[in-house]
Amino acid sequence: MPSGAPTGENCLVDMDSKAGDLFSAEAAHPTGMGGAGILARLWLPKGLSPSMAKEWIDRRRASIRPWASFVDQRKFSKPRNFGEFCQRVVKNVDTFNSNYTFIFLGLILYCIVSSPMLLIALAVFAGAFYIIHLKSLESKLVLLGKELNLPHQAGLAGAISLPVFWLAGAGAAVFWVLGATLFVIGSHAAFRELEPSDLEELFMEPV
Repeated sequence: MPSGAPTGENCLVDMDSKAGDLFSAEAAHPTGMGGAGILARLWLPKGLSPSMAKEWIDRRRASIRPWASFVDQRKFSKPRNFGEFCQRVVKNVDTFNSNYTFIFLGLILYCIVSSPMLLIALAVFAGAFYIIHLKSLESKLVLLGKELNLPHQAGLAGAISLPVFWLAGAGAAVFWVLGATLFVIGSHAAFRELEPSDLEELFMEPV
């Protein structure tokens, strides 16, 4: 007896196509906009995507200097004068900028993980921003006669979660991360001897 359900090979083809739709760029967005399968269902803000973050991390990883050379104690020494101090800081920040970036991210991660209240505050901010963004997709959000764009939505979410950040001591955490970053990166950049290629560039620069 015929029925509307696919059978045999047709069933396999139908299941494969359904599975492909989960990750395809053709999946429909609830608001009528095209999406990117499962990732589209996260309703990420315009201009933000997991692929962009992955591309940024890949670029940083490709330009990172070997960590063994980065922490090699034999290449550390006290600068002879203030001029050499400035040269080292400028050149090392340019040479090891990817390494310094990952150190900065690591300090942020450590600060967040070691503070449960800060984790809760970030979750409140993310949830508020997510809900506000979903509402803006359904209909335009207007506040004081102005439509709320993406930065305005983030600001509103920040205002909503501000009391939680205050209770979590976010201000102290920010100053701790900035202070630790400046100390670690500044110390390394000042005491790390320049690479031979950097020295050659300095000698070739016109006086």
